[in-house]
Amino acid sequence: MKKVEKFIRETSNGKIFSATFVKKNGNIRTIHCRRGVKKGLTGKGMSYDPGSRGLLVVYDLSKKNYRMINLAKLIEAKVNGLIYKFI
Repeated sequence: MKKVEKFIRETSNGKIFSATFVKKNGNIRTIHCRRGVKKGLTGKGMSYDPGSRGLLVVYDLSKKNYRMINLAKLIEAKVNGLIYKFI
């Protein structure tokens, strides 16, 4: 999972990208998102480390909210016009 997270961090560089993954309930979802967004943050921080749980924090551009992507269930990511498949 660290390899996938490192890949997304290095290739997205704060740019908009899309990710397709399997949700907890088994549905497949495609999300258009961005990393590094600071909108709406209070400075308090999270009570746990999402990276240690295999989660990637992103800002969902359609819902205007923060979401978590389970890196173990990531199917593909489209970054800079290129599609990368993980499963």
